[in-house]
Amino acid sequence: MPVIDIPAEPDLARMSRERGARLRAAMTEQGVDALVLLGNSAVSYSTGVTWPLGDSGLAHVDRPVAVVMANDPRPHLFMPFREGASEQRLIPPDHLHPPVYLEFDEGVQKFAAVLGELTSAETRVAVDELTGAMRRAGKSLFPGGTPADASMVLAAAKLTKTPDELACIRAALRITERAMAGIEGSLAPGMRQIDLSAGFVRQAYEHGAEANVLDPIWQVMPASREAGVWTTHGDLALPLLTTERELAKGDVLWTDVSISYAGYCSDFGRTWIVGQDPTPRQRAQFRRWREIHSAVKDVLRAGATASDLTRAAIAANGGGKPWLPHFYLGHGMGVDPAEMPFVGTDLGEEFDERQVLRAGMVLVLEPVVWEDGTGGYRSEEVLVIEEEGWTALTDYPYSPYDD
Repeated sequence: MPVIDIPAEPDLARMSRERGARLRAAMTEQGVDALVLLGNSAVSYSTGVTWPLGDSGLAHVDRPVAVVMANDPRPHLFMPFREGASEQRLIPPDHLHPPVYLEFDEGVQKFAAVLGELTSAETRVAVDELTGAMRRAGKSLFPGGTPADASMVLAAAKLTKTPDELACIRAALRITERAMAGIEGSLAPGMRQIDLSAGFVRQAYEHGAEANVLDPIWQVMPASREAGVWTTHGDLALPLLTTERELAKGDVLWTDVSISYAGYCSDFGRTWIVGQDPTPRQRAQFRRWREIHSAVKDVLRAGATASDLTRAAIAANGGGKPWLPHFYLGHGMGVDPAEMPFVGTDLGEEFDERQVLRAGMVLVLEPVVWEDGTGGYRSEEVLVIEEEGWTALTDYPYSPYDD
């Protein structure tokens, strides 16, 4: 039975307090006095504020900026808009500032004046991103010297999830699954990939999504590696951009979509076939994928290493790695669709051996089984690591493969 009790509804105020405490503890541990955060997910994590986006990875100029001080329980937020942003009540009025545009020299000058009131030359600052204008104004913006990497602080704070964070992730997954069920039910030859994207985004927002995290992927897989596009690593290309391509009967689709709810992401991946049932050979390939997935879950628990998972997957796959060389067997998820821990990356076995899994981590397992002539099989499952096992957050069928 699961040990982590996930509430039916998240308490957003409690979640924000607990995240802030974790973030400031990580700052203290790493010797950082102030964080300057530009990334959308980093700002959302540190402030609790969310806002609607079409693709959160592509919003740069009109984006919020956050400053977190280790000795202040409330973050400072520089917000370029008011309407559409939620949970600003969590930010006191004296910590809510007009927008700053850090892509421009004038914007950096204004920000440097405000930051100078919050910090001194002795303040140890870390940033997650540096624009060109910020680099040009480095001495005036950071008089204490080159800032540290804020991503290390964020990674430590985000590594395990609170019950409220897990409730947000579960809600995001349910929204995604409802939207994808509508798309799968309408899938037919002649539809365009962009039609699937339009339908998914609309349905996701109708079901409660607050942002679309990435451009939806509906990749038609080639019958063989040689028939696919050329890659530097010599393996399958993934992901490829969505286009106006019309789907044909028998096309094998690898899907991948992500939305966010209360700042937390979903991650959904399935393999679909357009207009027909899988062949016996394709069903056999799915069964092998499921065997690999089950073998990994058998060793998944707090205290296991990432290497324990990769070894189980390789053994179940007959000695070969069942994942793409430029991706991974699994990855974490939270305010970003892919974050620590990463399992089976090109950083090597030593990196995996050092990663000890902990209760409260979220892991997205996505093994890939490929055999020329089938289009391959790939699905993603979202799990919470427990002391003695795991709890599944994903609840979506494997149609049309699973009878």
